[in-house]
Amino acid sequence: MDAERKLWNEQQKVLRQALNSGDDYPAAQQLFFQQHAMLHRTEMAGAGLWSYEDQLWQGLSDDQVRRIPPGAEHSIVWVIWHITRIEDVTMNMLVAGGAQVMLGGSWHEHMAVTARHTGNAMPAQAVAQLSETINLEALHAYRLQVGRQTRAVVQRLSAAELTQQVTPARLQQLVREGAVLPAAQDVLDYWGGLTIAGLLLMPPTRHSFVHLNEAMKLRQLLVKGQRSQRR
Repeated sequence: MDAERKLWNEQQKVLRQALNSGDDYPAAQQLFFQQHAMLHRTEMAGAGLWSYEDQLWQGLSDDQVRRIPPGAEHSIVWVIWHITRIEDVTMNMLVAGGAQVMLGGSWHEHMAVTARHTGNAMPAQAVAQLSETINLEALHAYRLQVGRQTRAVVQRLSAAELTQQVTPARLQQLVREGAVLPAAQDVLDYWGGLTIAGLLLMPPTRHSFVHLNEAMKLRQLLVKGQRSQRR
């Protein structure tokens, strides 16, 4: 693991302790913002930090980011769509009790995506189709808005809210809006067992980091395949 990702992992442990203790929430907020910024493109927060997502996209063609390498389940673009959808619904609906960004800006039409869910338990054929047809420029714009909205949500949170559980009503709203497929009930069960602090430690941070690691492995396969073709 490179130095930047190793540092991110170390900071995640500190963030976990800070959020769970609740002793200094302003400091925990700032650490969250740093962790979050490093998982989005630099322009999202403008924090001047290393960006895992910028590193991921660097030098790849549109064809490469849409391609599912042999033996893999996803494309890079699918991974980015998935982690953005997860961040959108968990932060805006489960944490803030508000509306998801996706439904407020005609993003389905802009991205040319029919799926309204998060991608959990998504059939392989649907993964391939989304990878081929999604509008990349619109996806970047959607992810930018979701990231900034997450920061606004966290900025408004109080230390007292960190220990609150996700309410059943908010989980049911996800179901009503089709944000989670019926086959992914285990995801709802998992989120329902988390506190607000737990949600901050997964969807917008740890979950995104894990999937960006997956996307980086996909990148390595794509670059390796490109080099093999040149020989």
